[in-house]
Amino acid sequence: MRFESVMASRFIRSNPYKNTISSPIIKISILSIVMGLVMMLISISSGVGLQKTIQNKMSSFFGHISISNFQNNSSQSSLKPVSIDQDFYTNNTNQEIIHIQGVAYKSGLVITDSTFEGVIFKGIGSDFNFDKFSPYLIKGDMPSFDKDISNEVIISQYLSERLSIDLNKKFKATFFKNDSFSIPNERIFKVVGIYNSGLIEFDKLYFLGDIKHIQRMNKWDETQIGSFEVFIEKFNKIDEVSDELYTNSPSELDVQTISEKFIDIFNWIALFDMNVLVIIVIMILVGGINMITALLVTILEKTHIIGVLKVLGATNRSLRSIFLANGIYLISVGLIIGNVIGIGLIFLQKYTGFLKLDPQTYYVSEIPLDFNIFSIFILNFSVLFFCLLMLIIPSFIITRISPTDSLKIK
Repeated sequence: MRFESVMASRFIRSNPYKNTISSPIIKISILSIVMGLVMMLISISSGVGLQKTIQNKMSSFFGHISISNFQNNSSQSSLKPVSIDQDFYTNNTNQEIIHIQGVAYKSGLVITDSTFEGVIFKGIGSDFNFDKFSPYLIKGDMPSFDKDISNEVIISQYLSERLSIDLNKKFKATFFKNDSFSIPNERIFKVVGIYNSGLIEFDKLYFLGDIKHIQRMNKWDETQIGSFEVFIEKFNKIDEVSDELYTNSPSELDVQTISEKFIDIFNWIALFDMNVLVIIVIMILVGGINMITALLVTILEKTHIIGVLKVLGATNRSLRSIFLANGIYLISVGLIIGNVIGIGLIFLQKYTGFLKLDPQTYYVSEIPLDFNIFSIFILNFSVLFFCLLMLIIPSFIITRISPTDSLKIK
């Protein structure tokens, strides 16, 4: 075994920082790695968690992809019907598509004895994806659909409290016809369920019931709907499936992804990626600078030892390797402690939800954290790699140390 390798091994196994001037700086450097990693883990986990939660909520309510007439895209009401006799609906062969449902929308007013509220009635049928929506049902049941028209509806908790309408209560809704001079349609509905999606902008407006009401008000037959809502297996396949549906759809139909339909919301959550990236860069820089400081102080403190090793035949390369190996050791200690704390906080939040958010701003009442072992591995490797990369240039100061000067007795 080469001499410098033996010396490096002994140097690393010993504690060269105990009771030295550099000891507090070393501890601060490790602490900076720990704190930086914890912040990065929480940032990535919360950013991805918020994105996935909002994506899932939006898609549970509106599907991943919407297919409708071009005239219906800019209106809150379904103006022109779409026939359900579409090949993608009756004979779906795309493995990514897990469900397709027909819906229609109609804007109107809900009137009570004391107040009224502008609403949008979402007409649904027996093909509605109850499994996706049922987690948001907090009271009651979903409406039942049979051959006859059903007056059962579910309303949001917001509308229930706002209009003082509870389970099994009835209310009157007025819907305006496309012809503004015609007499409005009125319907009496019975509340059988109350939901809370956490999407306050939509909870203020939407209630769900039998699509046959809209078909009758719009004078459509039972084969006509307002639009199709398509649910897919993986959100990252949404553009691919959307393009295929657009290609295979009639020319009068438009295909919109949910990110296109609600572009403001999805542009907002896309900013999370930039925020997380900025935090990661800042934390790596802070951790790297602290490690550089620790390395320089250690080198200056060990100038005499470096001189002795050079006299005994150690090369600059081997000495640099010694200090870089110790840098890796210190970074690794910080990473281990940071992972324990960061992952612990992630699971603590997942099971207790002690960190809260304003649902009117973030669409969730508590911070949703996503745990992905692959992302954590990549983050740890990146921190180790870039911090070590930042140590390489400062380590060249060892080459400037003269054995003669460092061994002078003062």
